[in-house]
Amino acid sequence: MEFRLTYRGPLKGNNAKVEDKQRLRRWFHLQLKQLWSQEPLKSREDILAKQDVTASSVIFEHAGFKFAPLITERLFLHAELEVLLLRPEQKGFILTGGGDIDNRLKTLLDSLRMPRESQEIPKDDKPTEDEKLFFCLLEDDSLVTSVTVSADQLLEPIESGHVSAIIKVKTVKTRDTWTNSGL
Repeated sequence: MEFRLTYRGPLKGNNAKVEDKQRLRRWFHLQLKQLWSQEPLKSREDILAKQDVTASSVIFEHAGFKFAPLITERLFLHAELEVLLLRPEQKGFILTGGGDIDNRLKTLLDSLRMPRESQEIPKDDKPTEDEKLFFCLLEDDSLVTSVTVSADQLLEPIESGHVSAIIKVKTVKTRDTWTNSGL
């Protein structure tokens, strides 16, 4: 399965806080929720997104949230990512003028996965009505087996420190099972 996620807004590097990563998670949640409403995920949601955690369920309860990652060990899936990062800086300014690309990429990857610990969720943050299931891409960022990054200049007005990102996601099966058929 292949699809694209997009993001437009601030993307911090070294100084990214828990709140910044959760804001990005919420951005991606809306897109992934839409993806889950379409085939092939739609016909499998009753099995994969069971509220009671079973061997086939991808639901992980953590700090009051019920996370539903698409890429999980339970589904024998990994992900390959291609990231196009468009920034207001001119070409060649990868390590200056907006944060180095490594740390910005780390922030992006952290926001694509579900939090591992309660400290990774802002204090007093609770799921909204729209987040009864909080959709995220990854159970863990160790399930990303390949990342390619292209950085280029965005040729339209955007605030300094902001980016426009297009993330191509390709799911890769490590084992064929009934639950990951079509994914």
